[in-house]
Amino acid sequence: MYIADLHIHSKYSRATSKELEPEQLDLWARKKGIGLVGTGDFTHPAWRAELREKLSPAEEGFYTLKEAHDGPRFVITGEISTIYKKDGKVRKVHSLILLPHLEAACLDSAQRFDDNQQFMESRI
Repeated sequence: MYIADLHIHSKYSRATSKELEPEQLDLWARKKGIGLVGTGDFTHPAWRAELREKLSPAEEGFYTLKEAHDGPRFVITGEISTIYKKDGKVRKVHSLILLPHLEAACLDSAQRFDDNQQFMESRI
């Protein structure tokens, strides 16, 4: 069992600390007893590059800091924010996306479309 914080943003997200880097996420996860941390913002190219540089694979689908293999695990995550009005009030739903590995975040949209199309056709 993991204690997890999956709703994370990187330093590249609006209105977040510029200190939101893998090392800081690792440090604070340790202090708080969190064993699994989402990376957030997997769609940002500079963040993906930083994650590739600073994380190394651990168990399947999980990563650790390269210099801290005994620390919290990271899982590649992103968010879709749905904002709408209902009964005169603004509503927000944050849907978290977990990827099986960092490479899945790097596929270009044409490749994702082709893969999805092949998957859907195989189900018919």
